[in-house]
Amino acid sequence: MKTQIDPNKYEKVFEKTDGLKNVKTHYCPGCGHGVVHRITMEIVKELDIQHKTIGIAPVGCSVFAYYYMNVDMQQAAHGRACAVATGIKRMLPDHYVFTYQGDGDLAAIGTAETIHACSRGENITIIFINNAIYGMTGGQMAPTTILGQKSSTSPEGRNPQRDGMPINMSEIVALLPGTVYVERVAVNKPGRVRKAKKAILKGFKAQALKKGTSFIEVVSNCNTNWKMTPVEANKWIDDVLLKQYPLGVFKDETGL
Repeated sequence: MKTQIDPNKYEKVFEKTDGLKNVKTHYCPGCGHGVVHRITMEIVKELDIQHKTIGIAPVGCSVFAYYYMNVDMQQAAHGRACAVATGIKRMLPDHYVFTYQGDGDLAAIGTAETIHACSRGENITIIFINNAIYGMTGGQMAPTTILGQKSSTSPEGRNPQRDGMPINMSEIVALLPGTVYVERVAVNKPGRVRKAKKAILKGFKAQALKKGTSFIEVVSNCNTNWKMTPVEANKWIDDVLLKQYPLGVFKDETGL
């Protein structure tokens, strides 16, 4: 006999925002992309800007964000999200424009577009997912892959003499005069998810100030290409990855 549950006896403490479309995602179980999608669209709804928000999703694991985010979306060529966002924001200055990019996109083929948009102080919000590896294309070494980390193109681990050093994007863009807010957060623990939401919220609010570019780096996991379980991947972020990519605010001139 099935137990009947009386919904009136329970308080609803969570409800999926209608900022997300009611569809299944393609992300691997345990991936942080879905978490960042959720908190980003919760912010859009809470600010009541859904009708004037435009997201830019380039190539990579984030390429299908337009299937999931219930706002106007534009796909960009690989690495060109900041350039596309620049054009859209200049044509529609009263809209909220954000890019949603992975490390293989933003910090490799899109390095020039990222750096120059931040240097110019384009009034956009950049959401940068750093999982230290190429996710969609097979787990190759990324600019953010840390020393010793194994990938399909560095099977013995990243070697600095052969492969160079990993790139810390937040520290770089914080030095540029056009950035107004730069913070690195993570989503491997509930408390950190809440802090990540606050950071992305500030990034959106900063657009109304028209002071420059907001850059929020989100350290996330790729348990599939790291060849770990989701639990192991979340722990590896704490034990290893955050030593290369420490969390914190690198620049805040918003006054918020």
